[in-house]
Amino acid sequence: MKETSKNPKPTQQFGTVRKHEFLALSEKVRLASVEKLNQVLVDTMSLRDLYKKHHWQVAGPTFYQLHLLFDKHYEEQSELVDTIAERIQALGGIAYAMAGDVAENTKIARPPKDREEPVVQITRLLEAHKIILAESRKYAEAAGEAGDEGTNDLLVSDVVRTNEAQVWFVSEHLQ
Repeated sequence: MKETSKNPKPTQQFGTVRKHEFLALSEKVRLASVEKLNQVLVDTMSLRDLYKKHHWQVAGPTFYQLHLLFDKHYEEQSELVDTIAERIQALGGIAYAMAGDVAENTKIARPPKDREEPVVQITRLLEAHKIILAESRKYAEAAGEAGDEGTNDLLVSDVVRTNEAQVWFVSEHLQ
């Protein structure tokens, strides 16, 4: 605790995993899962924030319904963020946690600051879901093949199922 310099020594470097013999997963498998989960995490954080942006900025005849739907989906994505981050930590890794890290690493394009038509908002949300669903399915398969059934289960049971349900509800507004 004597470290008082401007850049104190970290207790663990980002991109590493702690020794954890009791998980019965190799360091290599855990490192791969942590890396993939961190990608899903930053993309989920971006999607979560898109939902809040659109919740605040939605306008028009469907305002009330979309305002409530976007907020509900924001809350569900927030739960996913916590679940994914906790899995990363359980594997001995370090989860991304700061907005700058999210902005630097997400695959989801940054939206304009402007208010947009609901159809544009919905399309942007659906594109973000598509990115997360594609990577989550791919990463789930890789985790399963590597023997990391916990990560496979989280990606399929939580991330994929939540995102598929949200795609259904949001896409119905384009009919």
